Amino acid sequence: MNSAAHFSARLFQGRRARATVRVVMISVGSLLGPINSLANPGVTPTSPLGAGPPTATMRPAVITQHSGVFNGLRVAYTATVDGIDVADSKNRHGARVVTFAYTVDTLNGRKVDTARRPVMFVFNGGPIVASVYLHMGSFGPHRVRFPEDPQAGNGGWQLEQNPYSLLDSTDLVFIDPAATGFSRVAPGKNPADYHSVVADGQQTAAYITAWLRKHGRLDSPKFVFGESYGTHRAAEVGRQLATAHEPVLLDGMVLFGQAVNIAEYSQRPRNIISYVVSLPTLAATAWHFGFANREGRTLEGFIAASREFARDEYLLALYRGNTLPPNERERIAERLQEFSGISAAWYLQNDLKITKEHYRAELLKDRGLLLGRNDSRYTAKIDERGTGPDPSNVLPQALEQAFERHMRQTLKVDWDEPYIFSAGVGGFDAWDWGAKSPFGDWPYVDSINLLMNKNPRFRVMLGTGYHDTQTTIGAAEYASTQSGWPAERTRVHEYPGGHMAYSIDSTAKTLGDDLREFFGTVP
Repeated sequence: MNSAAHFSARLFQGRRARATVRVVMISVGSLLGPINSLANPGVTPTSPLGAGPPTATMRPAVITQHSGVFNGLRVAYTATVDGIDVADSKNRHGARVVTFAYTVDTLNGRKVDTARRPVMFVFNGGPIVASVYLHMGSFGPHRVRFPEDPQAGNGGWQLEQNPYSLLDSTDLVFIDPAATGFSRVAPGKNPADYHSVVADGQQTAAYITAWLRKHGRLDSPKFVFGESYGTHRAAEVGRQLATAHEPVLLDGMVLFGQAVNIAEYSQRPRNIISYVVSLPTLAATAWHFGFANREGRTLEGFIAASREFARDEYLLALYRGNTLPPNERERIAERLQEFSGISAAWYLQNDLKITKEHYRAELLKDRGLLLGRNDSRYTAKIDERGTGPDPSNVLPQALEQAFERHMRQTLKVDWDEPYIFSAGVGGFDAWDWGAKSPFGDWPYVDSINLLMNKNPRFRVMLGTGYHDTQTTIGAAEYASTQSGWPAERTRVHEYPGGHMAYSIDSTAKTLGDDLREFFGTVP
């Protein structure tokens, strides 16, 4: 399988769409793969959407009381695992959505004003994966702490109370879309009805509205946090909430590992902007593996220099194509070697371009190593075809194992129905992304413009890991500068780490601090 096909197949799995539908009963489970049949060799494709029971069992909510210290504050909170039935776009029973909610009762012994307290709805991508990864990797009250060494493998992680949890600043609701977690489509419902950005967003918007009404939180500051494909979902959810018969206006949206400008992100050979915006990620990776000249430089300075070169020189060189003079072509190739670690000769033989997928296989080829896709700091032995499973898959695997323990032991969920991490959608092309022809568009950015116009308080934050080869820091900057969003209401943050940048302790802390400032809840 060529790397271009492999890349497009994995584009939206984020970390989260893995390749076999696996369930949590009591046992600790097996490895994951990609979303569809263009999977890594030796990995079983996903089962159809809706695998498992056709509908969730109607069970009483599981409610437990807890306390912890988050951001230096003593927090008493309630954990609730519960489901809400939501209608589809034709007002028929669509799905029962089961979520994990953490709502704060007291801060340092003082009762909180629940009606005015922020609430953030959190979901991963896929499409169609559970929210386990953000739940256990970043914001939940318990978090997996990973070894600092990316090569430590799947061992050495610890599940512990999360000092970086946002519960000091906001309540948290982790959403599992229908056919993941304990959420299910309604009996008789065609699972393919939810195989689109619009229908998936409708389900999530319906759930958010129902949860806010059920808990008397319509006046609370409201935020959504989406990751990877979840950034498409976030934009669509915001649009549908704002244009509903009884509108619900969000106060903010966080796009982590954003993909809302996916047309610019896909590395087709003649999409020159994709090579330009990807260069800073290659530079961060080259720095990590010692290919960069570090004398008198910092990582941030090196990335900034690569970004400036990409914008001011590389873009023009690619635009000129075969009219670029040979001496200028050689100069550009040498600068590309400086920033990426790939030889100038390689660039001269390949039209001054290297895809991120080729880069993963090429940089450490002489050592027989493949770089991680979700996090390029991770490596593993490359196979004879020059590919292999994503070495950074050790991160989501650990989070899934930890979630089993957290769900059963801490939250006391003893339901015997399967908890599903990932449900397939029948292949990449089975999902309706919105555009119907080569002349169409993917107007996810425009949905956020609508929210900006409807609510003067609304703001957006983009966060990206330096070492994420799927949703890159350059693509996030490009989304921001080309979006039309007011600069004073748009914040762009970059962090050490990959698609799951918060797997690094220092990044988890910084991200939490950035979000508190974004919420307006800094003490």
